[in-house]
Parts: sequence; structure tokens; C-alpha cells
Amino acid sequence: MNSVNVQKFLLTAIAGCAAALIAYSAAFVRGDLGGVFAYLRARGALKRLRESGTEAQIAEAQRHLHALGAQVGDPAFAATMIPLALLVGVVVGALVWRAFGRRQGHAPRADVQERMVYRLAHRKGGRFTLADLQSSSPLTEAQAQAVTARMLDLGRLVRDGDAFRLA
Repeated sequence: MNSVNVQKFLLTAIAGCAAALIAYSAAFVRGDLGGVFAYLRARGALKRLRESGTEAQIAEAQRHLHALGAQVGDPAFAATMIPLALLVGVVVGALVWRAFGRRQGHAPRADVQERMVYRLAHRKGGRFTLADLQSSSPLTEAQAQAVTARMLDLGRLVRDGDAFRLA
């Protein structure tokens, strides 16, 4: 497996597992985000009480926290929703795999200088000279020579005497 496929697999696996975990978590609390925040506030209050509260206050806060946790979380419902959470993870993983593969499958975009050459060539009917390129674009003489040489090597341009034309 080459490194791009390893990265693609790892990205897909991480995204799928994260989506499945989020879906499971949402099922565990039955979508009650307000209840989760109430539980977290009560837990923070208990932590502060342990530093400065009496034993009776701490015991009452623990009972309240336990009751709030039982009210917010539903492990039995979450257990029945595991297949759905896994399905969500697989779907998200497949979408990430597909999106990553689509990005890989496309030919790389031509750089800015090559696009300038293509635009000039199309405006001039497919045939242009280095002087045309220098006068019609912000490219310097060295840049114009470098980009035309690179495009000649790639077979995108053909030399036609002193001029160039699109291949």
C-alpha cells in the first residue's frame, strides 16, 4: 500500500469511527443536550463542594448527580441503537473515501503561469510568440521562457518557427 492509500484509509477510518461515536453518544443521551449540560454543571458543583462543603452537602450533591445521570443517560436505548450508530459511521467513512478519491482522481490544475499561456493562446487563435506572451502578461522574459519550455516538455505546446501553438 502506498502512503496516499494509507492516509486515505486512516482518514476514512478516523472519520467513520468519530461519526459512529457521535451517533452513539447522541443516542445515549437521547439527544438531550440540555440534560448533558445540567449534568456537567452538577458535576462541577460537586467538585467545588468537595473542597469546602460538609459531608452532608457532598452526599446530597452526589445523590443529585447520580439521579441526574440516570435521568439523562439511557444505556439500554443506546445499546439498541449501536447498529444505527455503526451504519452512520460507515456512511460517513464511505463519503470521506469517495471525496478523497475524487480529489486524487483529477489531474492537477495547471499553475498560474500555464493558465496565462493558455488564455493568451486562445485569444490569439492558438498561436503566439514569446514577445506576445511578455507584452500581454505580467511574466518576465525568464518566466515566459521557463513556462513555455515546461509546456513544450509536457507536450502541451508545439514549436512553430519563432512561435508556439497549442498541441
